[in-house]
This record gives sequence, structure tokens and C-alpha cells, in this order.
Amino acid sequence: MIQVIMNGYAGKMGQTISALAAQDPEIEIVAGIDLREAGQPPYPVFRHIGDCRIPADCLIDFSNAAGTDRLLDYCVENRLPCVLCTTGFSQEQLGKIREAAQVIPVLQSANMSLGVNLLLKILKEAAHVLVPGGFDVEIVEKHHNQKLDSPSGTALALADAINQEFSQEYGYVYDRSVRREKRRRKEIGISTVRGGSIVGEHEVIFAGSDEVVTFSHTAYSKAIFGKGAIQAAKFLARQEAGMYDMGDVVRS
Repeated sequence: MIQVIMNGYAGKMGQTISALAAQDPEIEIVAGIDLREAGQPPYPVFRHIGDCRIPADCLIDFSNAAGTDRLLDYCVENRLPCVLCTTGFSQEQLGKIREAAQVIPVLQSANMSLGVNLLLKILKEAAHVLVPGGFDVEIVEKHHNQKLDSPSGTALALADAINQEFSQEYGYVYDRSVRREKRRRKEIGISTVRGGSIVGEHEVIFAGSDEVVTFSHTAYSKAIFGKGAIQAAKFLARQEAGMYDMGDVVRS
């Protein structure tokens, strides 16, 4: 059985993962970390990651990027594999994540959904055909009104998947209101919608002359992300030090 520390246990995703883990005979949450309180979890809870002395096989982080530095220090010190589901990292934090991966297994993914990770693969194939044919690329992402970062980490991952196929030649445009000019050829537009209780919607539009090809993914429940995080923890607990993503989990 894989024993897991849940960082951000009191959040919506932390609670979702706790409920899913309780029904999974292959995984057990042995400790929770959060400044807040939520219900009466069947495992000990600590306000700060440094206070936890409970041994585990993996840590799942669904919290806030502000605490990532301390979290990585803890995982490296304790040689604890870390599944990072949080988004909104700074460039400095991304560098620290890569440094940590030299010592421990780190899985970082902007989206834990199996469907989204399949979409990433499909987009690379589609871009090879459509972009050289003169198609423009636009991405629209929609989330609930409580989401802090914008655009979403998933929207950026979708754009990156396309951009990587063209040697990073494309720039990202987030706000067209700040300039008055025609659309440049080598750019990817990323638009954001925040409202209500939208779990997550992503649409990738390839707009050509007289035809449009659209790929979309809709999340109806946060459970899909929780299931992915649990599968990631099961996978990562068996790996050597290095950087991993959900693509590795899907292929395993």
C-alpha cells in the first residue's frame, strides 16, 4: 500500500482526494497539511509541513504556489517523492523544482486529467498538419470565480504543446485590448473566462481560411483530477529521481 501525505488537505481537491483514497485499497493518506481545518479527517493534521514527522511513500500537493519552496525543501530533506498539482509557479520556482528532481522523483502537471493529457498528444499531431497550412491558433479557458491564477496552467500547457513542435517560435497574447494591430502570424491567443462554478473548460481553435477545427475538453467534476493525482502517486512512489508528468503515468 502506498502511504501519502496530503498537502492542502482542507481544500476542495484535498477533500476530494481524501474521499477517493478511502475507497482505494492500494493507497492510504497518513497525514494532512493545511493552515485551515476541515471536518475530522481520519489521519493526523499539521499546520506546517515542517511539523510532520510521519513517514510516507509520496506527497501530493494541491495547495498554493506560495508554499512550494518550503514544500520542496521538506521533500528533498526526507527523500520523499512529490506530486505537484499546484499551478502558478514563478520562473524561480520552476528552477527549484528542476533542482529538486535531481534528488527525488517529482511529477509536475498543470492538469491531472487523463483526457487533457490525451488532448496534449492530439494537439501536437494536429498542429503539424494545420499550422503549416496557415491556421491560426486560439485557446479559450473557463474556470470558476474562485480560481486565482490566469490563464490556467492547463491553457499554458496546451499552448506549450503546440509551440514545442515549432521550436518555440510562437509568442503568447493574453490581452488584445492593449494594442491596435492585425494579428501576427506567429502568435497563440489565450483568453480567460472566470465565473460561477465552472470546473474547467478548455477549447483549442485552429482557424484557417474558410474552415475551423476545434478541440475541447470539459471537466464536470473535480474528481477527475483527484483520480489522476492518486494514480500519479502510485506511479511516482516506484520511480527514481527525475522529472515526470502525467504523460509518463498514462504510458506506464
